[in-house]
Amino acid sequence: MTTREGGARAPRFGVALQPTVEGRGLEPFYTDFLAGMEEELDRHGATVLLHVVHERDDELEAYRRWAAEGLVDAVVAGDLVEDDPRAQVCAQLGLPLVLLGGDPACGASVVDYDNAEAMRTAVAFLAGLGHRNIGRVSGPARYAHTRARDAAFGPALAEHGAQGAHAVGDYGAASGATATRALLTADVPPTALVYDNDVMAVAGLAVAAELGLAVPGQLSVLAWDDSANCRLSHPPLSVVSRDVHEVGRDTANLLLRLAAGVPPRCWAPRGPGGRPGDDRPGAPRQPMTCVTCSTRACTGHRGGTCSPTRASVAPVRTTSPALTHGGTTQPYRAVPTSSRTRTR
Repeated sequence: MTTREGGARAPRFGVALQPTVEGRGLEPFYTDFLAGMEEELDRHGATVLLHVVHERDDELEAYRRWAAEGLVDAVVAGDLVEDDPRAQVCAQLGLPLVLLGGDPACGASVVDYDNAEAMRTAVAFLAGLGHRNIGRVSGPARYAHTRARDAAFGPALAEHGAQGAHAVGDYGAASGATATRALLTADVPPTALVYDNDVMAVAGLAVAAELGLAVPGQLSVLAWDDSANCRLSHPPLSVVSRDVHEVGRDTANLLLRLAAGVPPRCWAPRGPGGRPGDDRPGAPRQPMTCVTCSTRACTGHRGGTCSPTRASVAPVRTTSPALTHGGTTQPYRAVPTSSRTRTR
């Protein structure tokens, strides 16, 4: 057990996650997220207790045990669903909670990401390259982030005079391959595909090759999240990019605040224009709701008044050569594979 000088236990935070659908470890998103979270917590002498569960009930039982035994100071929950019980259970247990996305009105702290705006950006980017038939391979509709992307996809297509097709996967490689095959063998197949995660996108690349479609020559592929899978695939995949490592660090900072007794707050990961609360011109923002005073555009209280913040919008970072001409409007930028760097 990690202790501070004087014998007091150092802050410790719980994360209960389900493995991939193939049962082979965690989703790449969570691997990168946990790395960022641990990096920041380590700077403060704090630790993460990771528990792999197979059902939501197992996760709730872990929360109850952690609270009863005083094992953690707060927990993190992601992959929110409709009528998600975790915020209510944690409130009943007196266990502080940080949600990855979701409605801050539930009383938990929230690290937010604007999935709808990211989807609009992705469609605008592909439409700007001339695509008028864009397919989407999504995750299950039970997830709140999937529904947000679903709601934005159709209107974004209409705005750019494009049509689309939608197939549903489960974030696993097998489902990504099946969905890709269904879209690409349709009577009028799409010329571009947007995937809800990197694993399904990489599987889709293999199906495209099997069907004799060159990427990016005959088919553009855009994946969600900038992971090692996307960078190491052949060809490297273009991505709707958010710095997942940074999301982990921001979550760690919120957890440390909760452990110190600071009231819950909304937080938006750093975007291309600056950190949350940064009022510099060009910082992309979206109002949120304060969980303390129910006021829009608040992430906490300074001197008894609300402090404004807004959620960051994801840039499209281009890695496939066919997607490097045309670019996107600022603050988004196209980055060729040869010049691409990753910073922390």
